[in-house]
Amino acid sequence: MKEFTQVLYRLRIWKDTRGQDLIEYALMAGFVAVAAGAIVPGVADSIKTIFGKVNNVMTSSAGQG
Repeated sequence: MKEFTQVLYRLRIWKDTRGQDLIEYALMAGFVAVAAGAIVPGVADSIKTIFGKVNNVMTSSAGQG
């Protein structure tokens, strides 16, 4: 019975899509930022700075910094 419960739990994890929306919005924001940087070259440095800060925060929160 324990194995059956573990299998059901694993299946439930694969069907869970709650975090998918957040990833899609983050990707969309990234694409918009890249497009804005390509269209308006003056904005590219600001976007690079923002992504650099986000990268630093993500790296330090993962314990790699």
